[in-house]
Amino acid sequence: MTAAFQGIKEKYGFIDVLEFSPTSGNYPPTPASQVTEENALDAFQALVVGAIRSVEQVLPEMLAMQDGAILFTTGLSSLYPIPMMGNIGIALSGLHNYANNLHTDLAPQGIYVAHLALGVFIKPGTATDPGLIADAWYDLYTSKSQAEDTFPQGVTPATIIW
Repeated sequence: MTAAFQGIKEKYGFIDVLEFSPTSGNYPPTPASQVTEENALDAFQALVVGAIRSVEQVLPEMLAMQDGAILFTTGLSSLYPIPMMGNIGIALSGLHNYANNLHTDLAPQGIYVAHLALGVFIKPGTATDPGLIADAWYDLYTSKSQAEDTFPQGVTPATIIW
């Protein structure tokens, strides 16, 4: 990871925006009653440790410049208990907490940190098109008015768009 970030920095310079959209690791979503130490740790490693390692690659320069944005995209299980997402929800709620703490810690230093929880299954050409999600991120990023939101706004486990 360090080599990849270094290559990007060498080619493009200062990384002013990091957008972290994690995947879940080696295990699929597991119902809460079937979570094991192994599948929970795997999700935590992929989702939380991957985020921490990514932030470590950009944060020192952002702090030096007193500028930048760190954006985290997760699923709705980061905000709500969704039993079928047992192992992943544990990790995503940790990532959500990390994002909120980073926001509180870094906002006074000129660095915007935000979290967007998706309550959709992404399908091009529909109301869940990736371009619409990108627009939601762009709106959050340009306004910097809030640290988190959902897509679509106000979505809950009862209103997830399948």
